[in-house]
Amino acid sequence: MINKRISEVIVYGEETYADNNFSSASANPLFRNLFLQKLAESEKKFSGAAQHKLKDLFQEYGLQKEALKKLNQKKIHLIAGGIQELTAMNVEEALPKISTFLTHPSAQVYQEAQYAMVHFKGFEGLHFLTSFSTKISEWQQLRLLISVTSIPENSNDSIKSWVESSNDSVVIFTLKLLRKFQVLSLYPTVADLLDHPSVEVRIQAVQTLLSLENPSTVAYLMEMYPHQPLEVQKEILKVMRKSKDQCSVDFLKDQLLKDTDSGIKVYAAEALCSMEKQDYLIEISEKETSSEELIQIIKYAVQEKVC
Repeated sequence: MINKRISEVIVYGEETYADNNFSSASANPLFRNLFLQKLAESEKKFSGAAQHKLKDLFQEYGLQKEALKKLNQKKIHLIAGGIQELTAMNVEEALPKISTFLTHPSAQVYQEAQYAMVHFKGFEGLHFLTSFSTKISEWQQLRLLISVTSIPENSNDSIKSWVESSNDSVVIFTLKLLRKFQVLSLYPTVADLLDHPSVEVRIQAVQTLLSLENPSTVAYLMEMYPHQPLEVQKEILKVMRKSKDQCSVDFLKDQLLKDTDSGIKVYAAEALCSMEKQDYLIEISEKETSSEELIQIIKYAVQEKVC
C-alpha cells in the first residue's frame, strides 16, 4: 500500500488521492512509522520534483511528529533513524535538538547528527571538527564532503585549526576539503604536514600539494623525499608521474637505478614513461649490467605506456 501510494504521487502528483484502505491505515502508529521509513528511503533514490512530492506526502500526513518522537527514545537505532528521517525530509526546525546528539556515545547516532548539521548548514555545520576526538570513517568523510557546496571567504582560520588537529581523521578530511575547493592560500600549512607523525596524513598531504598546483611542489617533494617512510616515498613518485614535471627526471632515474625496493623502481619507471623517457628505459634494459628484476620492471612500465 505504501509503495503504491509513493509511486502514484511521484508519477501522477496532485491528480492522485489515497484510497479508503490507505486513509484508514494512516491512523495506525505502526503503519505511520513504516510510511515514514519508506519516504526517507525513497528520498535517496529521487531528485528534483519527485523529492518535493515525497516531502509533500510527509507534510500531508503529519509524519514529522513520528520522526521527532524518535529523538526522545533511548534505543540507538530509533534516534539515528529519527535524525535520518528529519534530515531527508528537510525539517530544519529540528536542528537544535539534532545538534545535541553530536556528542552522543554511539557512532551511529553522532554520524547522523554530523551529516544533518552539514546538510542544513553547509560549511558552518562542520564546527564540530574543532573538538571532535573520534575517528571519522572514510564513508562519513565522503558524505560530509558531498554536502559541503562552498567555503566562505573568511574560513581560513577554522580550516587551519582543523589541519593542526590532534585527530588524524579530522586532518585527513580537511585535506580532502582543501583539494575539493582548491584553497591555495593554505599551501604552506599543507606542506608542513610532511613532518606529521601519521603516514596516512603525509600521504594525503602529498596528494593535496599536487592538487593545489604550486610551481615549487615537485622540487619541494624531491627535497623531502629522503626523510619520508617508504609508503610516502611511493606516493611522491605517483605525484611526479601525474605532474610530468621535467625537473624530476634525473631524480627519478636515481630512484630507478639505486633504490633496492622493487615498488619504488616500478613507480619511478612509470613516472619516466609518463615523461616520454621510453628510449632511456629501453637503453637501460639492454645493458648487460642490468638485473633481471630491473629489466622486467622496465618492460612492464613501457608496455603499460604503449597500451
